[in-house]
Amino acid sequence: MESWTRVFEDQNQIRAEIVKGVLEENGISAIVMNKKETVYKLYGTYEVMVPHDQTLTALQLIQNEISFQH
Repeated sequence: MESWTRVFEDQNQIRAEIVKGVLEENGISAIVMNKKETVYKLYGTYEVMVPHDQTLTALQLIQNEISFQH
């Protein structure tokens, strides 16, 4: 995964999958990495990763097109 860069991180898997979907709809390859600990799944996050050469475009899309209400 050396050529991939994290562009989004959240404890909520649904949010990570939404970000992944928006990126893919815009032609950016994306994957979700499960970084939760394996036993109880209480700690850790889900990370959205994109190829290094698509990082800037992905970050701009996330900043301008995606917002989650708390």
